[in-house]
Amino acid sequence: MHDARVSDLARLLVQYSMEVKQGDKVLVDLFGGRDELARALIDEVFQAGGYPLVQLNHDALLRRQLLFTSEEHMDLLAKYDLARMQDMDCYVAIRGRQNINELADVPPDKMKAYTERYHRVVHNERINNTRWVVLRYPNPSMAQLAGMSTEAFEDFYFNVCTVDYQRMDQAMKPLVERMEKADHVHIKGPGTDLTFSIKGLPAIKCAGKANIPDGEVFTAPVRESVNGVLTYNTSSVYQGTTFENIRFEFQNGKIVKATANNTEKLNHILDTDEGARYIGEFSLGVNPHIHHPMLDTLFDEKINGSFHFTPGRAYEECNNGNKSAIHWDIVNIQRSDYGGGEIYFDGELIRKDGLFTVSDLEPLNPENLK
Repeated sequence: MHDARVSDLARLLVQYSMEVKQGDKVLVDLFGGRDELARALIDEVFQAGGYPLVQLNHDALLRRQLLFTSEEHMDLLAKYDLARMQDMDCYVAIRGRQNINELADVPPDKMKAYTERYHRVVHNERINNTRWVVLRYPNPSMAQLAGMSTEAFEDFYFNVCTVDYQRMDQAMKPLVERMEKADHVHIKGPGTDLTFSIKGLPAIKCAGKANIPDGEVFTAPVRESVNGVLTYNTSSVYQGTTFENIRFEFQNGKIVKATANNTEKLNHILDTDEGARYIGEFSLGVNPHIHHPMLDTLFDEKINGSFHFTPGRAYEECNNGNKSAIHWDIVNIQRSDYGGGEIYFDGELIRKDGLFTVSDLEPLNPENLK
């Protein structure tokens, strides 16, 4: 039976997120077995006058390649996929993996080759030169991670993904203005006392144009300005491994000490290159329907009352000069049910226990965005 919500989501992605125009070439990148959204996207792209091109992915086959890969092999894959990406006007990724830990046993040197020589090359082109959007798609694995039944998770998913993004976009404007005027940021919470500067760096609204679900405003710290300690209170999956109790100590921008449940692998990732131990993004999450982590970055980084502080590469549109093969969004939730916390801009308290405390930012609180 056709679910009208799938068509509505496809229409949002084509008309609002990617703004597909006559003659646009649109790469539909499908991960996982469910293809109903891909089929709806093909229809919507054709209706908009574009040309859909579909790519199918299989994580178990990717794992097999990576187990035996070489730098030469990664360069070859990157050569052909980069050429295709350079010819695209738009890109949409539908990610519905059955096993988030499929790549967990890929050796670190093989994963580094994949990250540096393939993923960074191809997806930097996608990020910088296409109108792109990335989203997850519900499946039983995601429902399990969220602690929900499959049917309840699907209802949650469509509520989250089809929030009123135009309303959210308007409510974000005062936060953008405050972030672009601010210099000194101070974040306090359980196990966290962190200071840094965001002076002179732009703030970017994320309201449904690049990620679905969406709901964040991000900037970046001045690269060498970060000092103090940050303890994350959510788990995070990166390169196929689930990390918990991540704690970073910073000196002059650099992560000088990093611990977690898997400290050795955490430091392998942070030693990928010089930029991996510096921060490329600071962002505040505001999606009114996302309250708890589910080991899925696209959802977790939008949790209302959260922030994420990202080791690795800065985005081109907010470039603090940090370059890296990694970009790892790790989330801290500051609502009272997660221990609380405070964020100050230039000494002014702007958010306490996950709620904005100044009148111009109150429209971003969950009760005002639903």
